[in-house]
Amino acid sequence: MSSLLRVQGRIGQRTLLLTTAAVPLTGWAVHAVTLHRQLAATRRDPLTGLLRRDAYTARARRLLARHDDVAVVLIDQDHFKAVNDTMGHPAGDAVLTATAARLTAWAGPRASVGRLGGDEFAVVLHLPAARMEQRLAQLVRMLQTPVVLDGGRTVDVAASVGAATPDAVGSRDLSLLQRAADAALYDGKHSGRAHLATAAHTTVPSINGRRAGRPGTAVWGRAA
Repeated sequence: MSSLLRVQGRIGQRTLLLTTAAVPLTGWAVHAVTLHRQLAATRRDPLTGLLRRDAYTARARRLLARHDDVAVVLIDQDHFKAVNDTMGHPAGDAVLTATAARLTAWAGPRASVGRLGGDEFAVVLHLPAARMEQRLAQLVRMLQTPVVLDGGRTVDVAASVGAATPDAVGSRDLSLLQRAADAALYDGKHSGRAHLATAAHTTVPSINGRRAGRPGTAVWGRAA
């Protein structure tokens, strides 16, 4: 009987040691998961869920390095201030959230989709030249679909779109491609169709990587 008790005691001690040793490991695992979630949250815009500028830029540059057929697309919401002024900021937030969801659905999971700030968005994706016109027209149609608000009200929306490719611009530099896409966007502002950049669009004066004269370009900040 005493031998059995001694064996049971040794088993109990081993179990206790294993359990005690597992507690710090479990604590570190929980901490690691929490830290990962916190880091992931800092990479994403809290309203739209899209990548923030730094995370978008890093992913966009990887895509430019890996693929030949890449397009840089900038999107600017049309008449967004009027939505906020006439229907309130919750309606404006709903429009931004809907735009983000549409951009994500259009671009696919492998693209870099970011919110640059305010009502300005950017997408970098693998897009063969043969499909460029068709896919950009599809994007414009998606962004023109009215947004349904809580309570059933709808908001008529539209967006201006500019796109640039390394072949057309003559560079794979993300900042230069974005500058060209931004200039093309403003060439076609409120036209209801996407505009493709040429090499000439890279010479348009810019501030902080964006077309000079556009709202916000007089403010110092980090270029994408």
